[in-house]
Amino acid sequence: MDGLRIVVGSDDAGLQYKEVLRELLEADERVAAVIDVGVAAGEETAYPDVAVDAARRVAAGEADRALLVCGTGLGVAIAANKVAGVRAVTAHDSYSVERAVLSNDAQVLCLGQRVIGVELARRLVREWVGHHFDPSSPSARKVARIVHYDH
Repeated sequence: MDGLRIVVGSDDAGLQYKEVLRELLEADERVAAVIDVGVAAGEETAYPDVAVDAARRVAAGEADRALLVCGTGLGVAIAANKVAGVRAVTAHDSYSVERAVLSNDAQVLCLGQRVIGVELARRLVREWVGHHFDPSSPSARKVARIVHYDH
């Protein structure tokens, strides 16, 4: 695997963490590209628009994963999951981040800036980048059932 192509996005409630995590990803040798879909400082874009933009890029194969941040991580996950083929999760602990990828092949991680500290967010993102779904794992059959419902 060459490096991951990761889309990052947030609303104004997640902007501070998005910026910190974008810089972390840009410095990570496991990451080939980081695509920022907003918001920028002083910009107001509704989080569903940012989340769906990021999710569509993943679904289209323009990116491998997306990292989304809002106040709780919940709204961006709900919005990203509206895009067929995308599995987005909100996770604020290491085990859930691991299982999101290894058991569910979730391509989108959503975090809440108002829920966890920045150092935990940094740790979770570093761990997330290191996890890769194994299509020959026992979980693959269950993920295929999830994908079945996209159609």
